[in-house]
Amino acid sequence: MKLLIITALVACAAADVSHILARSGEADAKILRQEQDVGLEGQYRWAYETENGISAQETGALNNPQSENAAQTAQGQARWTAPNGEVVELQYTADENGYQAQGSHLPTPPPIPEAILKALEYIRAHPPPPEKN
Repeated sequence: MKLLIITALVACAAADVSHILARSGEADAKILRQEQDVGLEGQYRWAYETENGISAQETGALNNPQSENAAQTAQGQARWTAPNGEVVELQYTADENGYQAQGSHLPTPPPIPEAILKALEYIRAHPPPPEKN
């Protein structure tokens, strides 16, 4: 039993796991450009670009800062190359209405089936009678 445990320990120690722990050159990409600007009234702007083609930028502001409805807003975009070689571009807006992203890589819902559209139109044209209490 001791021999089995020692053999298992030696096998684990000798195993080549470098392919699991290896870092790609992407992890060490140099930053070519980086900008940051923060204003006193809640506005900001940042941008960066790396040598491997990744770039991003964002601007933001605080809307209605003196009211109960103050809201931080942001607009930005990012660009990178996916592992399959496709260039991905993302544009987004974030405000009091939520986060809205646009990009060709994002999934889109399928079209509404014709039968469902007809059923919705029928319901709109023939509303149910009001309930009597």
